[in-house]
Amino acid sequence: MKNTKLALGLAVIAIGFTSCKDEKAEQAEKKVDSYVMYVDSLGNVAAADVAGNWDGIEASYELRAGEAEMAIADIKDNADAQARLDASRAKYEALKAEVEAQKMAAAAAIATAPNNKQQMRNTLFGEGKMGEDMNFNWVNAANIHNVYQQFVHTVEDNKDKYSREDWDEIKLMYEALDSRKNTVEKEGLSAEDNRKIAGLKVKFAPMYTLNRMGAKSGEMQRAKE
Repeated sequence: MKNTKLALGLAVIAIGFTSCKDEKAEQAEKKVDSYVMYVDSLGNVAAADVAGNWDGIEASYELRAGEAEMAIADIKDNADAQARLDASRAKYEALKAEVEAQKMAAAAAIATAPNNKQQMRNTLFGEGKMGEDMNFNWVNAANIHNVYQQFVHTVEDNKDKYSREDWDEIKLMYEALDSRKNTVEKEGLSAEDNRKIAGLKVKFAPMYTLNRMGAKSGEMQRAKE
């Protein structure tokens, strides 16, 4: 009788142990499935959204990948599960490499793109002619009238687009150009070009004053709103 009870007890324990092992294996399979499905789902997300949310994606991936790696040990015949895990890992690494390449390209584009002030200089004086050093040595008696003409006409064409800070930058460049003119006058500036420049300067002065005031008033009004 005692032997029968002992046998029954061992059988119950064995069944419970087997059930526990089966449950662990089932949970492990689910974790592997969850990992594989997560990686597959990333392929349905727009590239811009993936790149924009990469930190969150990577954190979630690391968590699921860690769980799947640990779960493999609880699957008896895990060759298929391991193959699926490896395939998803390769797929993720390819996506990661693509995102990193996009980030590097974006960073390079930002690094090489001219800033707002340089873009303004390019517009006012010509591409690449004026840098942060405000060096006007390239302006001489032969081209200074054309330089003033492009500067003033460009400002006139864009006067409604400039902010107060833009107008302050324009004033600095205008004064630097005027300073160069004082040098050029001694280097053979013709009376005709000097007269034309004087007309451009008369045109610029009130345009600067009125539009800078308007830009400041507009900023104050927007601030109140």
